[in-house]
Amino acid sequence: MNKQRAIEKGREKNDPVCSTISELFARIGDKWTIQTIRALGEGPMRFNALRRTVGDISQKMMAATLRRLERDGFVTRTVTPSTPPQVEYALTELGRDLLRPVCALAGWTIENAGRIDAARQHYDRQNGGSAQ
Repeated sequence: MNKQRAIEKGREKNDPVCSTISELFARIGDKWTIQTIRALGEGPMRFNALRRTVGDISQKMMAATLRRLERDGFVTRTVTPSTPPQVEYALTELGRDLLRPVCALAGWTIENAGRIDAARQHYDRQNGGSAQ
């Protein structure tokens, strides 16, 4: 059975597979996770360098994002004993696997941004404003 059919079958039966997919899509699809995975795709980084690369993210949100990614097996955290301790984050093999579809989705977004913008403008003209 192909993957698409397995997903459809799971949806029909209200199978835990569908719940797992939804949960993980919600987890990996948030703004900070995607940006953190993308940044770590360039190589291991220390916390503050990673935070600067990701951009406008609070220290608390960066720490929470990294903890979730570490818990899910996408990121490793390595502490080097020194004063002060140095902490470095890197993608695991699973994280590097996730980087591929993240990059593909980013590429698709760049390629189709104009079409999406045109569709939004058309919708707004037809419906008197945005759908937000």
